[in-house]
Amino acid sequence: MIAADVAVYGATSAGVCAAVSAARAGTRVVLLEPGRHVGGMTSGGLGYTDIGDPRALGGMAAEFRAAVAQHYGVPLGHYAGPEPHVAEAILLHWLDAAGVTLVLDAGLDGVEVQGGRITGITLTDGTPVQADVYVDAGYEGDLLAASGISYAVGRESRALYGEEFAGRREVVPGRHAMPPWISPFRDDPAGLAEGALLPQLRPGPMAEVGAGDGGVMSFGYRVCLSRAADRIPFRRRAGFDDAQWELGRRFFADAERRGDVLPAGRYVGLEPNLPGGKADGNSLGPFSLSVLDGTAWEYPDASPGRRDEIRRHHRHHAEDFLWFLANDPGVPESVRRGMREWGLPADEFADTGHLPHQLYVREARRMVSDAVLTEHALRAGAVPPDVVALGSYHLDIREVQRTWRWVYEHPDPIAMVVTEGYLSVPVPVYGIGYSSLLPRREECVNLVVAVCVSASHVAFSSIRMEPQYQMLGQAAGTAAALAARRGGAVHDVDVSALQSRLRDQGAVLAV
Repeated sequence: MIAADVAVYGATSAGVCAAVSAARAGTRVVLLEPGRHVGGMTSGGLGYTDIGDPRALGGMAAEFRAAVAQHYGVPLGHYAGPEPHVAEAILLHWLDAAGVTLVLDAGLDGVEVQGGRITGITLTDGTPVQADVYVDAGYEGDLLAASGISYAVGRESRALYGEEFAGRREVVPGRHAMPPWISPFRDDPAGLAEGALLPQLRPGPMAEVGAGDGGVMSFGYRVCLSRAADRIPFRRRAGFDDAQWELGRRFFADAERRGDVLPAGRYVGLEPNLPGGKADGNSLGPFSLSVLDGTAWEYPDASPGRRDEIRRHHRHHAEDFLWFLANDPGVPESVRRGMREWGLPADEFADTGHLPHQLYVREARRMVSDAVLTEHALRAGAVPPDVVALGSYHLDIREVQRTWRWVYEHPDPIAMVVTEGYLSVPVPVYGIGYSSLLPRREECVNLVVAVCVSASHVAFSSIRMEPQYQMLGQAAGTAAALAARRGGAVHDVDVSALQSRLRDQGAVLAV
């Protein structure tokens, strides 16, 4: 039996900040992490930190940024982010200094709810956990879902909230769009005779433009790469399948025909701005580290076993993509040569084959409560009276699918591969209210949600940044401590007192 005042599920950076802030408030805190590491994407490959407007950055997000600068002995913001192992070390130090009990390999097996209150949870090893207040800080929202709380998955229609950018998007040109004339058919490079599809495509048809189709932003692994002499060369995995990469060969053949072959780093979105000569690899362009075959759509509600399969599928994609770029004859020589200058860092992710331990789950479940944040509030820069954190990053929806469609050219239709879903729209600084972290009172009175907050698909695309999660985690943990001490519902926390405590901790609630 594990007993605590506050139990936090998910040791993402939001979970760490929630646990530490609750412990600093004087409560007994247990942090439950289903994996073997803390920090989520902050320590799992996302070294390039998207902070948005720095004026909106406060509290533990600013504290983390300062800890990074102090560790390296550089001015604040000198690096875009820390090396993954440094990020995890900082977060582990915070947990230890605050006296948080950390339990790893603590998967969720069951939740007991009575009268709208979580009375206990059971871990996959059978250990029961009891707390007065719970915080769901996982990327997937497993605790909120298992507690019977309403949630949504994927993009809604434009009609639901009247959002301009909701639903299936138009297929338009852009840096993340597949160039025209690439056939989706395995045995017909001309795209005239429908047949078996190439791998790495989601079968059509697409939904109508503006319709809600449940589409989820693509996932991927944000690899950390190095040019150091001890770097580990990309390897050809035992299960590497040459046929899986035919789309890539067609993509590069088209680029060579058009004279549009880019430097190698552009295909991995390398940001060589991390300490130690390392770079953060991102999903840049229509053929990238992101997996666009629709498996991300399954992930939020998938069983634990299926999720493992999807994570393995994405991991193999990352490993094979790096090998493909560095070695396949179908890749231009300049790209292969440039990629071979890089390798996996010898001092990162040693227990996971030097590839990140965390899949980049850009979105999964999103709670649906009485206060749903939408595109309208973000684009208007609205700050609600119960604000507990500010946001400022673009509406940043990454590609949702790579599929195909007929293009009606004379004299005969031609089938073409298309990517769909990407969009980036600036927003001003806006506020996130405490009410968006709470379930409906009738559903649960002792849970606060730090990651899968109540927001539309469009709004969540801005909220989902790691510094934002750190600030939301701090707010959730502070509120949980207040509720645990007073023994009431999380809905009855004095918002003014919560805001005062957050300001005392360096939170920025207005600019």
